[in-house]
Amino acid sequence: MSKLDRDSFEALAAQLMEKQFQRVPKLRELHQGEWIDRDYYIRHIAETVLRIRLNNEVDAYALYRVGSQDDVLAAKLARYLAEEYGHEHMFTRDLERFGMSIEQLDATPVFTSTAMLMGYLRLEADRSGPAPTTIWDWFVEWYSDRYNPVITEKAAAEFGADFVYGTRAHIAFDESHDHDDLMFRTVSRAVEKFSTPEQAEAYLTTFIDLIGDYFAELYASTVGAREAQPVGV
Repeated sequence: MSKLDRDSFEALAAQLMEKQFQRVPKLRELHQGEWIDRDYYIRHIAETVLRIRLNNEVDAYALYRVGSQDDVLAAKLARYLAEEYGHEHMFTRDLERFGMSIEQLDATPVFTSTAMLMGYLRLEADRSGPAPTTIWDWFVEWYSDRYNPVITEKAAAEFGADFVYGTRAHIAFDESHDHDDLMFRTVSRAVEKFSTPEQAEAYLTTFIDLIGDYFAELYASTVGAREAQPVGV
């Protein structure tokens, strides 16, 4: 069975992100550290926490779907899950600094795009096993390594270092534990056992399209909604 080529997979991820930069307002500027907005950023961090909670459930379900079919893969996914559990608290610290309480966060509904992504992951785990979830997890780590430091430093410059303390801690943790590399090794094994490189590319395309939908929804609900208000309101 053919194996997943990392260089080609990362190049595809970059190409797919470029498509999102072209279609979603301010997305390129955000990821290049050229633009940020307070309401947008706070809602983004809030959705990050909500998505982490759901993602942990999806990862646990993917681990269940591995079962006893591949102990090495199960161990890799279990290690990642164990290292990621509780990380949402790093972000909630920053949200509290911005003035959003845990009660307000808990009362915040997830975006439709987030619900669609998590629902898709759960359905694909039932249909195809753990490979889709590991591909998504790898993309999260690849994205974080590539873009989150840029976005976070722009937020620190705009709002103050104390407002990104937890976010910086999360970035440092991922870097020290080399989660990008861990998850690509996990993806490689999952694809070899349960899927194909061609299907992995199809999954990645779907995930990045949904992430583009998320950023479009984020912009519309914050900056777009504010700009749509009549002058003086």
